[in-house]
Amino acid sequence: MNMGNVDTSSSPVSDTVIASVREWVAGWSAEVAAADIRAGRERFAGDLVAFGTHADVVAGRDEVEAEQWSQIWPRIEEFAFLVDELVVQASPDGLLAVAIVPWTSVGIGADGTPFDRPGRATIVLARDSHGAAWVGTHTHFSLARGVPQSTHGERTAIR
Repeated sequence: MNMGNVDTSSSPVSDTVIASVREWVAGWSAEVAAADIRAGRERFAGDLVAFGTHADVVAGRDEVEAEQWSQIWPRIEEFAFLVDELVVQASPDGLLAVAIVPWTSVGIGADGTPFDRPGRATIVLARDSHGAAWVGTHTHFSLARGVPQSTHGERTAIR
């Protein structure tokens, strides 16, 4: 595989990198499930760039919070990244990683009826050194085909 000028074909992702990305994704999964926007924002760079089914390209953590997280997290239930299906790609130096992971959630129809709301996400993570905390720099969430885009839950988000 070739990622631009970075050839990763001869450098498999280390178990340590995979474990640290898995831990980061699992932690964020719990925060999304709890609609804990305050905790979630600590995982991301201020210049985060994101897009998804709900919003076009959004630049800046505050804007992502307002345009995506605050619009979705309180309106869904039972969110979970399927970390057992997580795929991790990483730079040879282990300082940049991409997490590709499916997720599940329950949406709420306008009439209050719950419905399955699965999708998939790509999350780009960076860190300054080995052992340092990962920081999210980009996310892309998309719903599975045929899933209604609107959800009408009314949970209180933690801010």
